[in-house]
Amino acid sequence: MTNHGAGGGAGLALAIRFARRDLRGTLRHFRVFLACLALGVTAIAGVGSFSTAIVAGMARDGQAILGGDVSLRLTHREATAEQLDWLAERGRVSESVTMRAMAGSETGTRTLVELKAVDSVYPLYGQLSLTPAQDTDAAFAMGDGAPGAVVESLLLDRLGVRVGDRLAIGEESFEIRGTIAAEPDKAGEGLGLGPRVLVSRDSLAATGLVQTGSMIRYHYRLALPSGVAISSFVSALKAQFPDAGWRIRDRSNGAPGLKGFIDRLGVFLTLVGLSALIVGGVGVGNAVKSYMDGKIATIAMLKCLGAPGALIFRIYLVQILALGALGTAIGLVLGGLVPVLLARAVADLLPVPIVAGFYPKPLLLAAAYGGLTAFIFAVWPLALAREVPAAGLFRSIVSPSRGLPRPGYLLMMAASLAVVVALAIGFSDDRRLAIWFVAGTAASFAAFLLIARGIVWLARHAPTPRSAAIRLAIANLHRPGAQTGSIVLSLGLGLSLLVAVALIEGNLSRQVSERLPEEAPAFFFIDIQPDQIADVETVARAVSGVEDFQSVPSLRGRLVRIKGQSTAEMTVDPDAAWVLRGDRGLTYAETPPENSQLVAGQWWPADYQGPPLVSMDEEIAAALGLEIGDTVTVNVLGRELTAEIANLRRIEWTTLGINFVMVFNPSALRAAPHSFIATAQAHGEAEAALFREITNRFPNVTVIRMKEALGMVNDLLDNIAAAVRATAAVTLLAGALVLAGAMAAGYRRRVYESVILKVLGAERRQIMRTYLTEYALLGLATAVVAGAIGWAAAYGVVTELMGAEWFALPWTLVGTALIGLAVTVLLGLAGTWRVLAVRPAPMLRNA
Repeated sequence: MTNHGAGGGAGLALAIRFARRDLRGTLRHFRVFLACLALGVTAIAGVGSFSTAIVAGMARDGQAILGGDVSLRLTHREATAEQLDWLAERGRVSESVTMRAMAGSETGTRTLVELKAVDSVYPLYGQLSLTPAQDTDAAFAMGDGAPGAVVESLLLDRLGVRVGDRLAIGEESFEIRGTIAAEPDKAGEGLGLGPRVLVSRDSLAATGLVQTGSMIRYHYRLALPSGVAISSFVSALKAQFPDAGWRIRDRSNGAPGLKGFIDRLGVFLTLVGLSALIVGGVGVGNAVKSYMDGKIATIAMLKCLGAPGALIFRIYLVQILALGALGTAIGLVLGGLVPVLLARAVADLLPVPIVAGFYPKPLLLAAAYGGLTAFIFAVWPLALAREVPAAGLFRSIVSPSRGLPRPGYLLMMAASLAVVVALAIGFSDDRRLAIWFVAGTAASFAAFLLIARGIVWLARHAPTPRSAAIRLAIANLHRPGAQTGSIVLSLGLGLSLLVAVALIEGNLSRQVSERLPEEAPAFFFIDIQPDQIADVETVARAVSGVEDFQSVPSLRGRLVRIKGQSTAEMTVDPDAAWVLRGDRGLTYAETPPENSQLVAGQWWPADYQGPPLVSMDEEIAAALGLEIGDTVTVNVLGRELTAEIANLRRIEWTTLGINFVMVFNPSALRAAPHSFIATAQAHGEAEAALFREITNRFPNVTVIRMKEALGMVNDLLDNIAAAVRATAAVTLLAGALVLAGAMAAGYRRRVYESVILKVLGAERRQIMRTYLTEYALLGLATAVVAGAIGWAAAYGVVTELMGAEWFALPWTLVGTALIGLAVTVLLGLAGTWRVLAVRPAPMLRNA
């Protein structure tokens, strides 16, 4: 025995033989072990596989989602004849125009729509599916004195119209020829605020909506000849027209906004799944410890026969790794099936297809997490069993072993933990979030360990209460072998995450559904022409109940240089990168805008006529490294304007009033072609009257109703919150499993305690009250601490990461924290009922 266990291949072979024999019939002891591991791996593999399936669908149908191999976009202005000729020489070109507009029925009902005018070759890829099925040219052709249009079915419901009715858009009347069943490139064009309407490119001019300064986007999609590299084409395009101001995308990322959102949400949910796995790891450690406690006699006999500690460690490590592989495999199968099971269920909720299948990368990552977690949490109890002498093993039932494993084992655990952290951060698309999450989890883990020790210390030094039930309950918190630490740790981590998620969700909902509507304007009016602004204001103010009408000039410009350096060559803070992508809104003003506060520099005089000056948002300026006196250059309709930063403003974006990152002095931009945007407050009947008056008098003016826009945002937040809550609930479920495992591990000891108490005359209800008091004390302490940690985490996310105002939401905090108390007490009740059901006689005969 000793020679075989000395090491090398013979020792490992002997360990495997012992482990295989010992594993027979032992799976029932590892049900919690397998459940904890499988649950965490399922969460990580499922989230990773599902997000990969969505991205795979976007990649597979990238041409159709984008509408071409390459897409070019300009705002406010069309491509020049020279540019169009250059593009046509290098591929097949499809032109389309998108804008927001008002559409009305013959009864006068109007609503906001996303208008898209397409040419005769649209779509280059994919298929526009219509109901009833018909040729695209026929759907848009002139007939019965009106051009055709196809619409989303939602528009029919909003306006109360049917196929065949007329639809007024601007100054033109269209005949509704059908509804849109599938629009191939819709996902590539982002979120819309209204139902889609498609018309022909040739009929757009008759609407009168194409005016100077109107918010119009021109799209040019190309189908390149086979063999032409997209990178070569893009390089040639930029070299030929360096100042064109295209927004260029290619088929490899047809919907970057959607892909970025899926990636970030996937990162967050994966990290939440990892926290569930870590919580489950506590259950793994408990299960291993419980199993090793049951093997005391076997280990003692092996040691008495001369078996070295290394052999014992190998025997049981092989068992644990085999069981860990089984639990991980179960999780991988369940997680890998998520895209297959959800593909049809969520097909109508997503704007892109899902490619169902098994994806190796997320599965391998989940497998690595599962295997490493099982190893990390199993090594400690295995290493302790290796070190204790035979006599000590026999005594451990009444005096559990304490101390630390050998440094080598601690090093193994630390190295494995470092790999888990490296995987979590290295494979994350948002490394900053991953770092914060890992740091927060580590801090919470350490905090709950300290809190568990504090509870034990307080229980040991607490005054002796008069009630025997309470006295015994407190003693159970610090007795040898008590599960106080594992219960507090497992439930605490899961509950603190659930508290944080609930508070973040509640704050976002309050921002959108409660606070913002009270301060936000009822309407935004866009595309108001300079010669209309005075009349629009007069009409609006004439409506009884309309308040606070405001209007500002509106232009679009692209930031092309900062302090003389081209923005294309700059790497900037991710929080400000959006300012450099495409065109941004610009305005000019004689006085500082409302909803902002001057924090540095001086505002220009009302009659200032000198060199161009600009006012910048302080946060964006800091992210771009800009200070008072620095210069920025913007390209406005093909002409460059360089301005000096005169002052910085702190903007209150949450009011949803009119705000711009860059505000210029009037003489710098007044001569440039532009339109106006306006806002107005109105309530009740005044809101309907204002909408009716503006849309009837000014058909080219687009009216955005803020309640509808905020409702769409709220619906989106609800869908995201549902996914986050479901994943966070997995963490709490893992904690409940750990709690159940801890109770199962202490079942034998509880039975002996119950029998002794019954023999001494204790009644069933007294024993029940004792155990429930113990679980209530544990649950209450855990809930209070988890609530505090979750509150702190949510506060940091809302105020620091999101920059939003904090709402305390005490009832959300209390209600969520009480879940922890309820789970602890209910599971404790279930375990206690089993203990009390055991009859004393058989136990006494076997004692």
